[in-house]
Amino acid sequence: MRAIRATVLILSLSLLFVPVLEAKTAKKTAASKAKITKASTSSKTSKSHKRVAVKLKKSKKGAWKKRGQQAIDDARTREIQTALIREGYLSGEPTGEMDAETKEALKKLQQENNWQTKVIPDSRALIKLGLGPSHENLLNPETAIVSTPAVGDAARH
Repeated sequence: MRAIRATVLILSLSLLFVPVLEAKTAKKTAASKAKITKASTSSKTSKSHKRVAVKLKKSKKGAWKKRGQQAIDDARTREIQTALIREGYLSGEPTGEMDAETKEALKKLQQENNWQTKVIPDSRALIKLGLGPSHENLLNPETAIVSTPAVGDAARH
């Protein structure tokens, strides 16, 4: 008789805890598939019980975010044009606009050095023009390894 009572007790307790375990499993699954956006307390429950609002992530296939620099600013374009005029790839006065003439001059510079011409300007072209990265804020300028622009075509070949 004791064994039957113990079995009935165990079964009744397991029936009480199955919904709780299923709810916990469902919450873990939902949390792994969703982004938790806000945790707020409910006015009907105590402070220790929090209701978590879950917002599912929506997958957007093919929706690419453009990252990085999208355009060259006018001051930098003016610097590039000045260097191109100095090197004889461009004529006239720097305007600060990345126009067709400036792009063509950069393309010519890159072609002459056997560099790619799809991306204008190429970083190597800027370095060759003396417009590479700024080294003024280096933490260790004495020991930093930095490249210097090549002087003339003889230094390159």
